[in-house]
Amino acid sequence: MWIRRGSDAPSTVSLTRQFVVTGGAVMFVAMIAAGLFVSEHATRTTIENTASATALLMDSFISPLAQPLAAEAVLPDSRRGELDRLLGGDLFRQRFPHLEIWKEGGVVAYSTTPELIGRQFAPPDGLTTALKGDISAQYANLDAREHTVRGWNTKYLEIYVPIREHHSGRVIAVAEIHENPLGLDRELRWLRLKSWVAVACATALIMLGLFGIVYRGNRLILSQQRQLRARLIDIEQSSRHNQVLKERAERASGRVAELTENYLRRIGAELHDGPAQLIGLAALAVEHVRRARTPDSREEELQALESVLSDALREIRTTSKGLMLPDIERLPLQEVVKRVVSHHELRTGTGVAVDCDDVSRPLAHALKICAYRFLQEGLNNAFRHAGGHGQAVSCRLNGDALTLAVEDEGRGPGNGPAAPEPGLGLVGLRDRVESLGGVFRLTRRAGGGTRIEMSVTITGDRHDPGEGHND
Repeated sequence: MWIRRGSDAPSTVSLTRQFVVTGGAVMFVAMIAAGLFVSEHATRTTIENTASATALLMDSFISPLAQPLAAEAVLPDSRRGELDRLLGGDLFRQRFPHLEIWKEGGVVAYSTTPELIGRQFAPPDGLTTALKGDISAQYANLDAREHTVRGWNTKYLEIYVPIREHHSGRVIAVAEIHENPLGLDRELRWLRLKSWVAVACATALIMLGLFGIVYRGNRLILSQQRQLRARLIDIEQSSRHNQVLKERAERASGRVAELTENYLRRIGAELHDGPAQLIGLAALAVEHVRRARTPDSREEELQALESVLSDALREIRTTSKGLMLPDIERLPLQEVVKRVVSHHELRTGTGVAVDCDDVSRPLAHALKICAYRFLQEGLNNAFRHAGGHGQAVSCRLNGDALTLAVEDEGRGPGNGPAAPEPGLGLVGLRDRVESLGGVFRLTRRAGGGTRIEMSVTITGDRHDPGEGHND
């Protein structure tokens, strides 16, 4: 399993930059489109409102004077003079410098420019709309014929107002009012500026909100990726560790099987060379008893037979004692340690220092057997190789990790050679500990002395179905 352990910073910058570039471009295009739409709509609405207000004002005094146009092509002189007088004020002319009244077909029925009266021009778009009864407004087309003859270079706002006959309501003419655009242009510029600022602020707020959401989501994703990578690393390490433990357990199991076979062979050899030979000798002694001729010789032969059988029985008991374990399945670990230590002290006449934690958790029977054999072999080695000098046993429980240790201080004054019992040896101890998934350590100090230690993780199982009561 390969796990990429790169830096997370480039990914963060990359994802954020992708959102900023892509989202920024989309939001900018959306802002331009929204700004153009809002600005155009606001401009058109303002112009229409202005046209409506102007139309209402102009219609109030133009319509009564233009009623003769229901039957005539141009406005009579009397009405024309009165209209000139109404439109001649300085303030009025400053805002509305020009006025034409059109008849259908593009005939000018009245104009503030007298030379245009009675002339016919191409009907402008606003005239066509107003003849249908609707008010319209647009900026002046300076290329139109009626404007070029007067040499105009100012784009006035042209407002077309239908003039209706009083008694019938039909449209008899259209008034074209030219309004000075300076004030309206200032208002439209300010309105467009406010529209664009509003759209830009709304876009910026939306962008910031989306950026915050994406940024938080991105950080959450990166955090989960880091946790996932860490979890994968842990799984990989656990897998490797489990593989190592599996291989170690397989090797240990194989060595335990080999050791057990060798142990059985040695027991068989000891039984063959010891009790079996003595029993064979006893069988020969039976024949001697049978051939004895006198009671004294028979008694002598019987005593010899009894001695041989006693020796055979003693050797069988000695061998069995080395094979059997005491009943330790229901004992806590402290009692198991105490039993091994007391038996060793009684057998060797030496002292052992014990420092053992209170291990109240239930232990598997296989682990207790392993602990018993570990302490037994360790103390035997301490007496055999160090004369029992500085013998010490310790047991510690840290969480689920149980640690047992046996140590000595090296060669010291002993009480004579040990009476060795059948043992497994350090190699057998290592294999036994590793077969339970534990770790065996052997340390030799420079100043003398040896320490052996086993560490095993305690599981929740109390009993091991594969183990019996004896080893």
